[in-house]
Amino acid sequence: MDRTRPVLAVFAAAALAVSGITALSSAARAADADLAKNGGFEAGLDSWTCSANSGTAVKSPVHGGSSALQATPAGNDYAQCAQTVTVQPNSQYSLAGYVRGSYVYLGASGTGTTDVSTWTQSAPDWQQLTTSFRTGPSTTKVTIYTHGWYATGAYYADDISLTGPAGTVGQPPATPTGLTAGAVTSSSVALSWSAVSGATSYAIYRDGVKVQTASGTSATVSGLSAATSYSFQVTAVNDAGESAKSTAVTAKTSTGSGPSTGLPTHALVGYLHASFANGSGYTRLADVPDSWDVIDLAFGEPTSATSGDIRFNRCPVSECANVESDADFKAAIKAKQAAGKKVLISIGGANGQVQLTTTAARDTFVSSVSNIIDTYGLDGLDVDFEGHSLSLDASDTNFKSPTTPVVVNLISALKTLKAKYGSKFVLSMAPETFFVQMGYQFYGTGKFGGQDPRCGAYLPVIYALRDDLTLLHVQDYNSGPIMGLDNQYHTMGGADFHIAMTDMLLTGFPVAGDTTNMFPALRPDQIAIGMPASVNAGNGYVAPAEVTKTLDCLTKKVSCGSYATHGTWPTLRGLMTWSINWDRYSNWEFQKTFDGYFG
Repeated sequence: MDRTRPVLAVFAAAALAVSGITALSSAARAADADLAKNGGFEAGLDSWTCSANSGTAVKSPVHGGSSALQATPAGNDYAQCAQTVTVQPNSQYSLAGYVRGSYVYLGASGTGTTDVSTWTQSAPDWQQLTTSFRTGPSTTKVTIYTHGWYATGAYYADDISLTGPAGTVGQPPATPTGLTAGAVTSSSVALSWSAVSGATSYAIYRDGVKVQTASGTSATVSGLSAATSYSFQVTAVNDAGESAKSTAVTAKTSTGSGPSTGLPTHALVGYLHASFANGSGYTRLADVPDSWDVIDLAFGEPTSATSGDIRFNRCPVSECANVESDADFKAAIKAKQAAGKKVLISIGGANGQVQLTTTAARDTFVSSVSNIIDTYGLDGLDVDFEGHSLSLDASDTNFKSPTTPVVVNLISALKTLKAKYGSKFVLSMAPETFFVQMGYQFYGTGKFGGQDPRCGAYLPVIYALRDDLTLLHVQDYNSGPIMGLDNQYHTMGGADFHIAMTDMLLTGFPVAGDTTNMFPALRPDQIAIGMPASVNAGNGYVAPAEVTKTLDCLTKKVSCGSYATHGTWPTLRGLMTWSINWDRYSNWEFQKTFDGYFG
């Protein structure tokens, strides 16, 4: 009797059964997907929201790809970065990610069953964290997150994944209709449109480039140039994606009362450490938040004090491990400009003494600064001459007709640059109080000699460029007591100092007490108040409440304290700070104060 055939048949049937099981298992796995968006942070923080602006994408250290998350707990915030993911009810999910640092957590909330998290006490190198959960019977969205712990320093995360069956996200919204341009200023256009069913947000496009988002059906696009026509479109967005762009509407900005600067009505100005690192750490230009309207790249410095030859050397990798490439840096400049921001080269700084003692140095200054501007496609120049860069000759006593070579040559150089690049060239200055407001009492060496020849030395430069000057943001910090127009000395550390110093610029003042020789008031749209971003950034830090008092007094004439201002200036341009890096180090306190006040 032949038993071979039936035995083989049994084995064949079993093999088919196993094959079927394997096929079903593979099909089930194929239905799973990685639902975490931008889990490797290659697109910056796109899809992620970090508490208190605590997170940023960095180029080093990374686990995979070219980017990773760095988040820094501060105060009562433990730097949670999260995203909400669409899931299916009654389904199993696996959450994984690589972390580095002390007390780093990875978890999921809103699961509808038991929320989960896992953590490591110490990961000096990349360590994978994994956990899993099952969704509840009606759960369609889950939030995944990572965070550190209080006062434990920065942590890193990379390659975060959430694996499981994809949820039903539906269809993108319909295209918005009814787009209309409303109020127009010299630097902004108000837009409104009809609501779209199912939209969770809207994206606004200017001349085909996405410039901002809105949660409602209106937005004001700022940072525009005066007397310029723009085309606007809007899209509707939800979890499934983005609609097609709406029909375009064209609007032209008004002429305005001053030069065509392209700045918003109220601007936030900050210096970015682009050529060096310090205790605040290096911040990539692409990672600077959109709140910053003017970004001053610090610094261009001379090859020698009197050469006039300015060089801009970006921070080397040996000093700034996460520094971007030149290509990425230039791309970030273009992206900022497309979003309506201005990027300038700042010349000087505390270590960059610039003394244009000869016309040859003047001409070299013009050519070398032009080369920097052209190489990086910048919007203009910030003059941050400090120390002994500007000093008046003993015979130079009239700020309206200066004779000192370093002053005369600087004025000539700046006028040449302004003429070369035209009306859209942004020119700003960041003198110390000693070089400006101190001129109310003293100018140069004085009638009888013996005074510091640097007193008021910026006044002739500001006066000569007053019609070309975009912004003056005097450094109201690292200063001794300065006499205000009330003939009282004012000291750093509170709103009073900023109010008194700014009132002098907006009112004008007699130079060296001579009422026949008045330094004229500047326009309020030319003035931004210079303040340190934190206690680490410089002497003269003031708390957010004092910043608010300062703005209330100058723009509304309330909360002025004992100092009586000589006017009210609601169009005061805004605030400047040293620096963006230090503000990031301090959890973006300065930026938040500005945003909270001006919206």
